[in-house]
Amino acid sequence: MMTRRSFLKGTAALTGAAMASRLAMAADGKPAPKIRVSSCSIGMEDAKKAGLDGIEVGVGGPEDTLQIVKPDVRTRYKEQMKSTGLVISSFMMGLLNGNPLATDPRGPAWLEQSIEAAGDLKAQVILIAFFGAGSLKDGKGLKKADVDVVVERLKAAAPKAKDAGVILGIENTLSAPQNLEILERVGHDSVRIYYDCFNLAGERYDVPAEIRLLKDKISIFHFKNGGDYLEGGRMKWDPIVAAMKDIGYQGWIVLETSAPSKDRVADDRKNAEYVRKLFGIA
Repeated sequence: MMTRRSFLKGTAALTGAAMASRLAMAADGKPAPKIRVSSCSIGMEDAKKAGLDGIEVGVGGPEDTLQIVKPDVRTRYKEQMKSTGLVISSFMMGLLNGNPLATDPRGPAWLEQSIEAAGDLKAQVILIAFFGAGSLKDGKGLKKADVDVVVERLKAAAPKAKDAGVILGIENTLSAPQNLEILERVGHDSVRIYYDCFNLAGERYDVPAEIRLLKDKISIFHFKNGGDYLEGGRMKWDPIVAAMKDIGYQGWIVLETSAPSKDRVADDRKNAEYVRKLFGIA
């Protein structure tokens, strides 16, 4: 027999489901893309204040044992996720810019540590960075010797990533065809592209065309606009979002944005609202 308490509980659940359904509808009444917004420049509590869905966190500096592996660090993140209702969208291995995956002997161990921690914290993507000293670019071509090592190290890590339910997202300044060549050599679906629209527009690539070429090889996106808000500045987002919709992208957009007003919470809120507006999400 249904009690008043169970009836009210069921009614609340249905109301919540209906509300979620409305929020998932675009302005034209069609289902909106399943887009969630996180930030790599803000903590969990502030992300909640900014109306974000999660955060991207760094794995730490170039120590033999990464910061993200330490039990107290993970416990703190788990407690924050529980108290805020937010999640960790992704990890960022920025340490690889100064300690390249291709040349640092600790690289494979760092990948393993990050994969294990990402699986534990339910982060979906690990950003594998290739900038600065870690760049794979040689003029318009590739650093062949470095790419050869990177391919082998990613091949070794990919099955572990699959077991953990994690995607390794390589972020670099290479063209889409060059990245597809690397992905083909790795030959594993757990290694994909972390696509930074601003950086690659700066390389004078046709970003919408690249997105359509890469399709489901893109695991996640960085959005930023130099020192400006997303709305304004040099980036033209409508063609980029149109391309993302064309490939059926469903996933995270990570704000790597600046804070023009010096109020990080307010500026991340403003940028997140603009992202949702671009995708027609109520």
